Amino acid sequence: MTQPMASAQGVGTLLREWRQRRRLSQMDLALEADISTRHLSFVETGRSHPSREMVLHLATHLNVPLREQNLLLTAAGYAPVFPERSLQDPSLQAARQALDLILQGHEPYPALLVDRHWNLQAMNRAIPPLLEGLPEHLLQAPVNVLRLSLHPEGLAPGIENLAEWRAHLLERLKRQVDLTADPVLMDLLAELQAYPAPRGIRAQVTSDIAIPLRLRTSQGVLSFLSTTTVFGTPVEVTLSELALETFFPADAFTLQVLQGQTV
Repeated sequence: MTQPMASAQGVGTLLREWRQRRRLSQMDLALEADISTRHLSFVETGRSHPSREMVLHLATHLNVPLREQNLLLTAAGYAPVFPERSLQDPSLQAARQALDLILQGHEPYPALLVDRHWNLQAMNRAIPPLLEGLPEHLLQAPVNVLRLSLHPEGLAPGIENLAEWRAHLLERLKRQVDLTADPVLMDLLAELQAYPAPRGIRAQVTSDIAIPLRLRTSQGVLSFLSTTTVFGTPVEVTLSELALETFFPADAFTLQVLQGQTV
């Protein structure tokens, strides 16, 4: 069945935007996707209507997130192929149980699970003690962990290396905005950038791995290194957008405190 030209123009425009966002020329993408530049040009301008397989083929080479791949398919007149279900859906029970085991297994070190907008989905028992004394309005669901970290009433006043940690988080969020073009993340980035920055201190991120979080607590200054695990999957939107943030002690004092030892 021939698709209406309006749909073809819609998907072509979206594909062109994703190609430009990835800083690829038509020739670059055509070579990567093993199609002719002429055909790609016709798809982008709406002169040729792409098949469902071609939409997914180009989206894969453009590293388009699954949620946005569904939007591309819809714009081309096809039904979405990647399901999106709540993490509480019975069909994701096995995945949720596995995530809970990972969170619990990381104790006594902190770990949390966030969605694509950095909203808290789950955490282990090591997280709540780090949030003691924070205002209730920042802890009401949905709790955004980036807002919680950088808000002037959140963790920010207790972060000893706030300038460095702030630069690190903002850079991560900027890269995520570039990757997804998510308007919610764009708004979040603008909000976080508007929060007061430490005066007289300019920080630049030099390493994603070596930047610690140094947090003042009732037990002293705890220092953490963090890692991020992404659960990529070719068939499920919800799981593909989750990220597990795990924190490890960055010095002997933090290790002893978290393990309940006397310093």
